[in-house]
Amino acid sequence: MRPFYKKYIYMPFVNLSFRSKLFLVFVLVTIIPMMLLVYFSFELTKSKLTEQIYINMMNSTAQITKNLENKLDSYEHISASIYLDNRLANYLTSEYQDDPSYLDVYNYIGNRIDTIMAAYPDFDSAFIYSDNPSLPKDHYYIKPITPEVQETELYQKLQQSYGNIVHLSSPITEEGPAMFTLARLLNNNSNQYPYGMLVFQISESVIYSLMEKEAGGKDIFIMNDQGIILSSADKKLINTRLPELLQQNFGESLSGRFDTTYQGVKALAVYNTLKNGWKTVSIFPYDSIIKDAKSLSQLIIKISLGFIGVALLLIYITASLFSKRIRTLIRMIRRIERGDFNPTHEEQLGSDEIGQLHFAFQQMTTRLRSLITEVYQKELQSKEAELDLLQAQINPHFLYNTLGSISSLAIKHQDPQIQEMVLNLAKFYRISLNKGKSILTINEEVKLTQSYNAIQLIRFKGQLNFIYTIDQTVLPYSTVKLALQPFVENAIIHAIWNQERPLNIHIKGVVENNSIILSVIDDGMGMSRDTLQSLLEDKPGRGYGISNVDRRIKLKFGEYYGVKVYSRLGAGTTIRIILPQNQVQV
Repeated sequence: MRPFYKKYIYMPFVNLSFRSKLFLVFVLVTIIPMMLLVYFSFELTKSKLTEQIYINMMNSTAQITKNLENKLDSYEHISASIYLDNRLANYLTSEYQDDPSYLDVYNYIGNRIDTIMAAYPDFDSAFIYSDNPSLPKDHYYIKPITPEVQETELYQKLQQSYGNIVHLSSPITEEGPAMFTLARLLNNNSNQYPYGMLVFQISESVIYSLMEKEAGGKDIFIMNDQGIILSSADKKLINTRLPELLQQNFGESLSGRFDTTYQGVKALAVYNTLKNGWKTVSIFPYDSIIKDAKSLSQLIIKISLGFIGVALLLIYITASLFSKRIRTLIRMIRRIERGDFNPTHEEQLGSDEIGQLHFAFQQMTTRLRSLITEVYQKELQSKEAELDLLQAQINPHFLYNTLGSISSLAIKHQDPQIQEMVLNLAKFYRISLNKGKSILTINEEVKLTQSYNAIQLIRFKGQLNFIYTIDQTVLPYSTVKLALQPFVENAIIHAIWNQERPLNIHIKGVVENNSIILSVIDDGMGMSRDTLQSLLEDKPGRGYGISNVDRRIKLKFGEYYGVKVYSRLGAGTTIRIILPQNQVQV
């Protein structure tokens, strides 16, 4: 996560110009919060408006429900008065001969229906279906139950109504307006069989007028318990299913709300249930709800954009002033980078933080001009002198030991092996001299060590074994001269402790963790912790082994590289020389 942040966020921001940084920060701390404020204010306003409109819709829907229930109750009372009229029942069930007595039936029924029509002008028509064959039908107040009537939905529903009121509605047609039908099956309580059907027809607009004054921009529907629309502003929708129109089931709840899509527009729907199972449903488009919220948000955006424009202008002017002075400092820094420490007559940059930085930088330049040459040159000379001194110290040390060995063998034996030792010595010095260079390749260093080891194999015949495990990929890389030989020499001098068992010295070279690791491993007597600590200390007169090589590597390649020693008494010693993968010209 941190590399990703540094590569794709931190560094691109750091690389921007000062002016761009100011603009970016301004956008982050001003424009984005402003847009978030507008968004949340819009959402909050919309939420409050939606809640308020929901409350209003619930109240209006409840009022519509109450008005509708009152109206239906009054219709039910009228139908009940006729249902319980025993005289009417007798008239409709009596047998009539060819005498004018049926005229009394016409007069009575006509008077009853006319009285109802006068008291309730909502009714468009009222009549009774009768299946009494002896009773003549006037086709106005009394109509026959024909086979066509028996096939109607109204007749089928009445047969299963058990005397309860049945409500039906029909959409607008070419023959007439949308109608609302209220019907009831008339039973003879003593004989337990139906003797007629009472039918009231009411214009659907009369029912819708109960809701119209509560509409207020809403679409209002009445639907029955099966979801069939009984009344609506759009008369063509009557007898269609409202749940399918809204793609939403109302569930078992008596009242509630839900979001829906009506006529391709997202809307809020609120519903309430009558005691007979009908539902009044109000639908309000969200566009109307959020219209005021949008207006308020647009006003806030316009005002904010005006302030942002002024702020951008001020930021631009301020950033330009800052950038100009910072560019002056950059010119001074780049001049110092080129090594030009001569004073210049730059304009004064004020007394704020940038001005103080400019003044401090001028003072620093003056001091650097007086110190840089002396300090820098002395440091370079000191390191170069130390490298030369260390190199000069280590070469004679081996030379003296080798010549002593050759001299001892020459005195003790007049043997041809002396010639081989001298040849190996010549190879050793030919490589070690290296035309005065202190750096050579690992390949050359290994050859140098092998020449030294060949001499020692003659000297300690049968007491030494050398094993080489050198990865070929490390050979072209660089090392300081005489990095391996001192440790092989120390192993030969200090590690041999058993004349009956030869000393094994393993020389390795591998790549490990992007570094070159050269190792000298012996199975000699090893060292105690105190001896090892003393060996690592850089004390005068101690010799030029571990400390010498470690110092030369650190001077050349850095403090991360150098020599590490691991030893255990009776188990042997391991020397690890850590070098960089540095393939320079040597």
